Formats: sequence, C-alpha cells, structure tokens
Amino acid sequence: MAESNLMGDVLAPPELRSALERESASWTADERVGRLWQRDPAVWTGGDEGRWLGWLDVPDPEGPEVRRLEAFVHQVHRDGFVSAALLGMGGSSLCPEMLQRIFGPGGGVELRVLDSTDPAQVRAFESTLDIDRTLFVVSSKSGTTLETSLLHAHFFERVRERTGGEGAGARFVAVTDPGSALDRLATERGFRAVFHGEASIGGRYSALSYFGLAPAALVGLDVRLLLTRARAMADACGPESPPSANPGVQLGLLLGLAARAGRDKATLVTSPGLDGFGAWVEQLLAESTGKDGRGIVPVDGERLDDSSVYGDDRVFAATTLYDESDEGREEALDALARAGHPVVRVRAGDRYDIAAECFRWEFATAVAGAVLGVHPFDQPDVEASKVATRAITSQGAAGGRTAPAPPVAALAYDAGVVSAYVERPYSAALRRSVGAEAPLQDWVTAHLRRLRPRGYFAVLAYLEMCDPYRQFLDELRHRVRAATRVATTVGFGPRFLHSTGQAHKGGPADGLFLILTCGHAVDVPVPHQELTFGAVEDAQAAGDCAVLAARRRRWLRLHIDGHVGSGLATVASLVSNALAARARPRRGTRKVQESAP
Repeated sequence: MAESNLMGDVLAPPELRSALERESASWTADERVGRLWQRDPAVWTGGDEGRWLGWLDVPDPEGPEVRRLEAFVHQVHRDGFVSAALLGMGGSSLCPEMLQRIFGPGGGVELRVLDSTDPAQVRAFESTLDIDRTLFVVSSKSGTTLETSLLHAHFFERVRERTGGEGAGARFVAVTDPGSALDRLATERGFRAVFHGEASIGGRYSALSYFGLAPAALVGLDVRLLLTRARAMADACGPESPPSANPGVQLGLLLGLAARAGRDKATLVTSPGLDGFGAWVEQLLAESTGKDGRGIVPVDGERLDDSSVYGDDRVFAATTLYDESDEGREEALDALARAGHPVVRVRAGDRYDIAAECFRWEFATAVAGAVLGVHPFDQPDVEASKVATRAITSQGAAGGRTAPAPPVAALAYDAGVVSAYVERPYSAALRRSVGAEAPLQDWVTAHLRRLRPRGYFAVLAYLEMCDPYRQFLDELRHRVRAATRVATTVGFGPRFLHSTGQAHKGGPADGLFLILTCGHAVDVPVPHQELTFGAVEDAQAAGDCAVLAARRRRWLRLHIDGHVGSGLATVASLVSNALAARARPRRGTRKVQESAP
C-alpha cells in the first residue's frame, strides 16, 4: 500500500495563503482546536453545537460495535441472504452508496440503495431484487423520515405477501436512534436486528457510526481496518496537533477563508476508484454551511476543463488514489493553480483510506463552519421543506388538494407537452422581461439571462435517477458552464432535498434553479394510505418550490407531460436557444429590465 499524503498539497494565491497563515496563528492563540475537542459551542455560534460532536469519538476497532457486526454478518450468511436493500435518505444512504461504489461486490452480500420516491425508480429497483433472499435495511436517525417510512411500508408489504405474514420482520433490520418511531416499530414487527445510532451524531456526520459501518460489514469490508484508518486521521486532527500541521484544520480554514473571499464554489474532483465520495462530501458541505445567506456551494460531477471556463469563485479539492494516476487530470489542476485558483490535492493510499477522508472532511466542515460563523450541525431549511411537503401530502390524503396554478407558457413536442411554472415574486420580474402571452422559449431565455458572475446554475430533477437521464442532464449543465462560466450542479429529487437543498434555500442567494418534473405514466400506491409514490414526489417538488419562493430564490419549473426522454430533448433545445440568445447583445431598456432580481 502506498502511503497517503496526510496533509495534502495546497496551492493557493498569495493573498489566500497569507490569510490562511494569519487564521492558523489565531486558532493557535485562542487554543480553538482544543476547545473544539472539548465541545465548546463558542467555537461556532454559542448555541447547541456542543451536543452534536459525538462523531469526534471514532469507535474502537476492537470494540463491541465491531464484534456485534461480525456476529450479525455471520448470521446473515448462514441464513442464505445474497443481497441487502438499504432504504434511507441523506446521511443514511449516501455513505452506504459511496462504499458500494468504491469497493463493489466483496465477500459479503450485494448492496443496493434506494433513496427516492419516484415511482419509476421504485419499480426499477424492485425489479432487480430477489425478494426471498434480500435483507432490507431501514435506515433513519429520526425514525420518521418520510421517504424511508414509505419505502419501508412498501417493501414490508411485499415481503408479508410472500411469507403470508409469518416471519416478515426477520427479513428487516433497522438502523435508528434509540426510542425513535422506527425503533418501536422494529420491536413490534420482530426485526432481525436494531442498530442504535448516537443522539449526538447528526446524519451527515454518521459515516463512522452504525449508519455507515453496518452496510460496510454487510458487503464484506474489514470494519476494523476502516476504523483503524479513521482513528489515525482523528489523531492527526487531535488537540495536540497545531493548526498549521493539522490536516482537518488546514482544509477547513482554506475552505472557509476562500468562501469569505468570494470563492464559495468548492469543486470536488475524485479519481474513478473513489466514485461516490464527491456526492457524500456534497451533502456534508451544503447542509452544514449553507445557511444565514452564507456557505460553501459544493460542485460535484463537473468535468475538469480549461481554466477559461471557470470564474474567480472556485476552489478545487481533488481526492485521488495513488494507483490511479492521470496525467491529464494533474495537468489540468496545475493549470488551474497557475491561473490563480486554490487547488488542494489529497492522495489516498488505498480504498480503505476513504474512512480517514470521511473524518478529515467532517472535521474540516466543522472548522469551515466556525470560520463562516454558522452552526454546522443544524439544517433549518431542510426542515422547512419537510413541513411544506407534509402539509401538501396531508391535504391530498384528506381529499382537499387544491388545483395547481396554471402554467405561464407551454410548448407541444412530438410526444407530449412541456409547461412552465413560476411563482411570485420572481414571476413578476420575468413577466416584465417577456411581456404578456410570451412563448415558452422567451421565459426560459429570460430566466437564463439572470445568471450572474459568481453565481451558480442548479438543475433540480424530480425524475427517475437513471444513467440516461443523468447523462442528459450532465451534458446540459456543461453546456451552460461553457456559455456562462458559472458553476453548475445537478440534483435528483427528492434525494437532493436532504443535501444541497439546505444550501439552495439558506446559503448564498446567487443560485439560479431549473426545476424539472414529469407526469407518472405508471404509479405505485403506498400500502394502507390514500397516497401514491407519485403524489408524494409531486408534493415534495411543490414544497421545495414553495420554500424557494419564500426565500426569494429564482427558479423556473418545466413540467414534462409525456415521454420523458423526448421531453428532456425539448428542454435541452430550449436551454440551447436561450444560451444563444443570452450571448447576443440586448438593446434599449430591456437590458435594464432583465438584470432585475
């Protein structure tokens, strides 16, 4: 195994390097690293931060948690399970998904992760399972996460139908905090096992607790080795390590100081063998720092390109494997550094170092939150979206759903219709630009003309998360980046609501959002409820839009009613035409009007 570079390599412009040295000296003088380890909330906002630092205590590789997991996995193999289906959202699903992508099939069961209410995705996921030989892992810290509860109800009913009700609970495992609704339900239904989380560890910081370790054990990973690597990083970030030589502090200070200086788009680069790590970091950064109008906007999945396509709001953080050298990637990072962009390189010795990198980024995110003056362990705007969704689903279940507002424009294509929706106050600004009875193209063009330097463009897709749609949206985002030089992100709903959704609503107000929704050709009912998965996904999209509007964020929703693939092609054409029109000079007062918020 090659030795990882613990501190990482940092190339930063002189002014940022000087700020980093000054801030490191300040942290030394104030003994802030030691105070952080002592759980002093004054390191942040003086609120309840001290209650949320249980993640600092990495479990003992020889401790009872590991021994219990080893005995549990032995029993799972003995009873003939060949796959595990993890049902969760956010921190409960992103770490297991990351481990599955990085390590692939190992000596354990095959792990699949479902974190969506999209009915097409639920049906596609179910079609891949041999239900009679699948262990279902229901993962939710609170035990009341809407999506997880609905997925649990769906698959428990499927198993109950197969077993006649006898022993259905023995095919389920819960990972949840003690005393939660899921904890109680697991006991009532006779679940095979319940693994309790720590109340002092938030979901996005839970990778090195049972929420990450139980799936790791199921897929056959060496949990002892994972924890050994994580503890080595925790020691390197410990209170005895001065800020200038502390890998977590240095990364966190760099991210926080860069964001304060306007470089608040953290562009994540990973080598192929660490696929999925960027999505995990994306949630950690966005949900932890994006609040009070401040924060770091993580950019995952953008292709590295010539420095000319990037604005001056970027920081690049690359995490790669030693045995995955790529001259093109390294040359591109060198060119970005020469162009004045801060570039951080961390090289992991092997895949098991991912546990160390999880701790490094958890620590760094907490430090960055302190630099930005935000509470890095709450998520107020995520909660606001949940409240809005519950209100809409409750109204629908009671038969009182109100009719949606009519679209502002629509366009027929060969297999359906694309309709545009927008709410006040942003709708008034767009309408001043396009005038009355404007065609759909004009609305899209007016929307994209509001992309600002140092802003970002986010595609929020309430669609099935499948490779064809992902590739389509990736091409769309890169087309926008090439034409505008702004950072771009893509999120599939409702999954992103538990990660970047916080930054969208509570972070920097420079995002421009294109929201994509679709009709449901085939829906899936929720057992024993007057709801379907499609209705829930629609309610989540509507709740997201309502909170974005309340936060005065700028969004346009395009709804595809018909063949989704052809509808996406129509959307791409609309965006391409809008980018071409945006590049053309504008005349008269229209330019002033279209620069309005």
